[in-house]
Amino acid sequence: MPAYGMQLPIQSQSTMYAEPWEAAATVDDLADIARTADRAGFDYIASCDHVAIPRRLADAMSTVWYDPVATLSFLAGITTRVRLMSHVAVVGLRHPLVTAKQYATLDHLSGGRLILGVGAGHVREEFDAVGADFAGRGGVLDETVDALRAALGPEEYPEFAGERFAFSGLGQRPRPAQDRVPIWVGGSSPAAVRRAAVRGDGWLPQGDPRDRLPAQIAKVRALREAAGVEEPIVIGAIAEPLYVGEASWGVGRRTVAGKPDEIAESLRAYAAMGVDQIQVRFRSRSRTELTDQIAAFAADVAPHLDE
Repeated sequence: MPAYGMQLPIQSQSTMYAEPWEAAATVDDLADIARTADRAGFDYIASCDHVAIPRRLADAMSTVWYDPVATLSFLAGITTRVRLMSHVAVVGLRHPLVTAKQYATLDHLSGGRLILGVGAGHVREEFDAVGADFAGRGGVLDETVDALRAALGPEEYPEFAGERFAFSGLGQRPRPAQDRVPIWVGGSSPAAVRRAAVRGDGWLPQGDPRDRLPAQIAKVRALREAAGVEEPIVIGAIAEPLYVGEASWGVGRRTVAGKPDEIAESLRAYAAMGVDQIQVRFRSRSRTELTDQIAAFAADVAPHLDE
């Protein structure tokens, strides 16, 4: 059965996916949703990463983007088993040792529940503001992933020497609780697919429709084999919006809604493609409706995913 996780609402409020009720939502709402996902057996909850949004993009993206390390650390303290994922951290905005310090501490505090999702980023002004290389962000991300492998490994004094970053003789504790922090690479461009295949422990596609996924998955596996990487890779997918049950309101044309077994049948198609984890999102008009949807999915849909 594929694992299932969710991007948290409230912590990022792009108009592409935020529900109207999220604009007035509180920290208590966010906490309750995270606890519900934890109790319901979700594999992970995820938080996005943007430092600052320029005015030209604010109408579409909004300026509401919680810091993922602060958010996931807070949620680590009020949950017990659900994993905590950055989806995705734009690690090119920061030196790898800064990123390693933040996320190693998060993994330590959470008892080893971190999944470090990384991506290249797309907002030029963000990079310019912090003095990061926007034009070369792909190469920066490749090297940053390699540097993070060293910095998040078991050594108190990690060593790395690359074209852009180099460090040795610098100790960082606490170390991560996990022996190997999983790094999942986000994106569906050719460069992102290659990066995931060669460097990642997982792949987080971005916007691939169902009919494109099988070819993309085959490409990831072929590139990984060609690179001689023997470790398995976690293949992800982002499902269409879901609504468990018959909705009495307009949940949207793309939403998969209806009886639990019908939703499960729809999601099983992802497993048939070779998907290991499905990120789900639920349509809702309030926190209560969302937590009800999370609980209904876990109780009535998830048991049918492996039939």
